Amino acid sequence: MSTSLMWFRRDLRLRDHPALHEAASRGPVLPLFVVDPSMWGPAGRAKTAWLAATLRALDASLDGRLVIRLGDPADVVPRVAREVGATSVHVSRESEPGGVERDRRVVAALRELGVEGVTTGSPYAVDPGSVRTKGGTPFKVFTPFAAAWREHGWDEPLDAPRGVEWVEADDDGRVAAMLDRAERECPIDLPAAGEDAARRRWERFRDGALADYAHDRDLPAVEGTSRMSADLHLGVVHPRQLLADLRGARGDGAETYRTELAWREFYADVLWANPDSAHEDLRPLPLRYDEPQDAIEAWREGRTGYPIVDAGMRQLLGEGWMHNRVRMVTASFLTKDLHVWWPLGAQHFLDHLLDGDLASNNHGWQWVAGTGTDASPYFRVFNPVTQGKRFDPDGEYVRRWVPELAHLEGAAAHEPWKHDSGYAHGYPERVVDHAEERLEALARYDAAT
Repeated sequence: MSTSLMWFRRDLRLRDHPALHEAASRGPVLPLFVVDPSMWGPAGRAKTAWLAATLRALDASLDGRLVIRLGDPADVVPRVAREVGATSVHVSRESEPGGVERDRRVVAALRELGVEGVTTGSPYAVDPGSVRTKGGTPFKVFTPFAAAWREHGWDEPLDAPRGVEWVEADDDGRVAAMLDRAERECPIDLPAAGEDAARRRWERFRDGALADYAHDRDLPAVEGTSRMSADLHLGVVHPRQLLADLRGARGDGAETYRTELAWREFYADVLWANPDSAHEDLRPLPLRYDEPQDAIEAWREGRTGYPIVDAGMRQLLGEGWMHNRVRMVTASFLTKDLHVWWPLGAQHFLDHLLDGDLASNNHGWQWVAGTGTDASPYFRVFNPVTQGKRFDPDGEYVRRWVPELAHLEGAAAHEPWKHDSGYAHGYPERVVDHAEERLEALARYDAAT
């Protein structure tokens, strides 16, 4: 039997891992992760720390056998394959444009060595590109995609492979130092990392907050979401595992959660069909954009003078996560109130979100900006005050993240300008007038359509 190399990427787990099963079926397996400097360098400190912690957890589950190397995968993967005499390299299918191009280069390098590249499975329940309209074209609208996605179905989750003979090799000493430093310098308190921790996190949600998820998921002051997005992003769990657990679950909560997983798969499918939409408008509009640097910086730091916006941006910096409802509000503020093209905000999110998934993040931004998949785009302008009062009616979320407003009780925290003591503790005044900027945004969209 020949040695196989299992190259881990967005699939940092042992359970329900088709590519790992395929590698193990061929003989001894070397588990490898490659730290690509081009990806590591630009990432925020919380993101690199989360990856480091997750790699540590995967290594522990492999009894210290995970081989971690630093460099361009097109150089590193063939080199390691040659070192251990591997005849095949196994991966989960990549669908993001950068990953597709990287894999093309790696396969070309492996071919020169006579090593087979084998792709099995993907990070999604249904591989991007598998679901099509009756005319054979990709879906452009979520609802019919979701129906076809459910009808297509998915395989049952797999257990971790048993009796694997793991091959050992040396790590790159530079990588160990990088991982140590990333965890040591992490600016936030990370959640527990790894497959077992993710499973416990899921089970707590499944047995608790799932029942009220359909309602509570929109309330940022309530722990009503699963917090599984960061685990899904690194493939510590597979969506197929969550869907299997939801089978037979009754009520609006389970159905709504399935729909949220379908949104994640829809955006991956959209990106697969439209690679340029990673960083460009899916549906371009000739809009006029501004670059108000001071206001952009205020947005990044949570100093816009709009409490729900500032609370969300500070949560992003403080937790490496932001409540989904607030993501929409903060994105709308940047694109509709400050008139900034969405890629600037999308990149800021990707730099700081532990769950910063390219397809979901960037297409979510386009949904808000009105240049993405939504059929009724531009006239949706989120009012930050109305949104705050509706979804954070007691002001609890705002006071948690904006201590300058902790003295304002209830909904007063959403409108400090209406209270004599609203600015008593240094909260900034509004950088723009929302009512005026809403009209300006609508005028610009009208001129562009």
